Amino acid sequence: MTAVTDEDHGKGDGTGKPDGRADGRADGRWDDGLIARRAAEAREAEETAPPTPAEDDAEPQVEAYAPADGPLPTRLDALRELVGLSRARLDRDTLAEAGRVLDEAAARQRLSSRHTVIAVAGATGSGKSTLFNALAGAPISDTGLRRPTTSQPIACSWTDGAAGLLDRLAVPGRLRRRPHPGPAAFDEALQGLVLVDLPDHDSAATEHRDQVDRVLALVDAVIWVVDPEKYADAALHERYLRPLAGHAEVTFVVLNQTDRLPGEAADLVLDDLRRLLDEDGIALGEHGEPGATVMSLSALTGDGVPELREMIGRFVSDRTAATRRLSADVDAAAARLRKVYVAEGRPGLGERAREEFTDRLAEAVGAAAAGQAAEREWRRNASRACGTPWLRLWRWYENRGLPGSLDRLGQALTPPEEELTARQRVEQAVRIVADDAADGLPGPWAQAVREAAFTGAQGLPEALDELAVRAGAAGAAKRGGGTETGKSTVPQLGGRPPKPPRPKWWPAAVLAQASMTLLQIFGGLWLVGQIIGVLEPGLVTPALIMLAGVVGGPLVEWGCAAAIRGPARRYGQDAERRLREAAAGCGRARVLDPVAAELVRYREVRERYVTVTEFSTTGR
Repeated sequence: MTAVTDEDHGKGDGTGKPDGRADGRADGRWDDGLIARRAAEAREAEETAPPTPAEDDAEPQVEAYAPADGPLPTRLDALRELVGLSRARLDRDTLAEAGRVLDEAAARQRLSSRHTVIAVAGATGSGKSTLFNALAGAPISDTGLRRPTTSQPIACSWTDGAAGLLDRLAVPGRLRRRPHPGPAAFDEALQGLVLVDLPDHDSAATEHRDQVDRVLALVDAVIWVVDPEKYADAALHERYLRPLAGHAEVTFVVLNQTDRLPGEAADLVLDDLRRLLDEDGIALGEHGEPGATVMSLSALTGDGVPELREMIGRFVSDRTAATRRLSADVDAAAARLRKVYVAEGRPGLGERAREEFTDRLAEAVGAAAAGQAAEREWRRNASRACGTPWLRLWRWYENRGLPGSLDRLGQALTPPEEELTARQRVEQAVRIVADDAADGLPGPWAQAVREAAFTGAQGLPEALDELAVRAGAAGAAKRGGGTETGKSTVPQLGGRPPKPPRPKWWPAAVLAQASMTLLQIFGGLWLVGQIIGVLEPGLVTPALIMLAGVVGGPLVEWGCAAAIRGPARRYGQDAERRLREAAAGCGRARVLDPVAAELVRYREVRERYVTVTEFSTTGR
């Protein structure tokens, strides 16, 4: 390492002319923004202050950033849509990095695309400033034994039009330089290069480390300079190289100070450095494959510097560094968001889950019980209409208003404890379907699905009762049924179902049952008349007539009971179906549709995320 400083060279380039200007010009193009202090005495009276950085900024930019045709614009648009669609579901901290990438990409695309900004970074004593000066062909950055030597970023631009880029890096005008006139300055491949020397990343001064972190997030590429003593430093690998492994294509790793290593030691250290980089996950650009460039050199002796300059020239002339850097930033942001967008398995709400939810709602509202009650009511009405008068009279006697009678029980409302049980069943059904729909989803989206289900479930039991009644009324009206009093034939939830409509054959059955009753009465009166002597004796005929009425009545009742089994069963099934459909419609509108909407929203953001990661340049 050399102990030469800028003071040893008069803060110039060693030519004896101010500020590295070989021709001694004071027009400001190659000036650092200060009045040249070592101009010739003959021109001192005529020399004026050079233009300020603001004037340099006023120069028109070479051209705005115009990325080549490729997937980057599509990926940025998809990432922007992804962030927009996710703001209501993800917290601000989760989307902060993606938002930063979008902001930096927009800022970089507004600036020159002819320039490639490359930072030279390294640890204290690694020789990065010496390498910076070697590449620029002039002692622009201070080098020496004093640590830290570099306290602020220093920039060297090979061509005009980089003021906007340097403003973005917050490099002050007094620290903006031009390369020393010579082969390095006029190298066609380096035209457009902006080289930035950074403070030491392991500096004891916190502000120096903060500047390194800030600038590294904005440059297009970085040259990491390591020395044989600190190339395996954990701070370098854990804080910088490993987190930036996805930026391998815009990374150079240079092993400096090889002149201090004897024999084949440089090759051994370089191989060990490659091993460490591989463990960090950094792809190495060997055998023509894309990845980081790793090489060794000595900035002090110049050994290997021309090879590095040639590599940088090819890198700059390609003019894709900014695009590759932005693509790597998008990859890194997408990798951080993977856990909130990539689901395990195939989440969704399948047909089986929907049917099971409907079954649970139907069970909660007692659809099967209501159907059975409707069937029993049909049978009961048929028995009353087609039964013998004596049996009907006996049933009337049993139910003539005694407490606990069938009619009283039928009119009683559902006990509060049963209503509470039904509500718990509805809540359980909602919880199960929400868990099924959220199974495998990332945490935020699973929570959104559950919230949508539970929010829609509020008031669901009451809505089930109301909609079931309406559905039953619609079914009865379609069927043309109804009682004589004009009441609905819908099985009321929590109460006794109304009387079913009578089929057309019931009047004939009633007439037959009345005929049997008249035969019994006629035969009985005939026998009584013979007993009291009013009629002539003859027991056979009246006995047969009376027996026909006695036997015929139960036969008619039995026949009617057999005939009503099918209609009663269908009536009960129809009542159960209507109630089930009412429960399914209500559950679908309040729970399943909101859950499905959340799943659709997740699929939309998942498609955007796939677009962001589809053309990944780092394989992440």
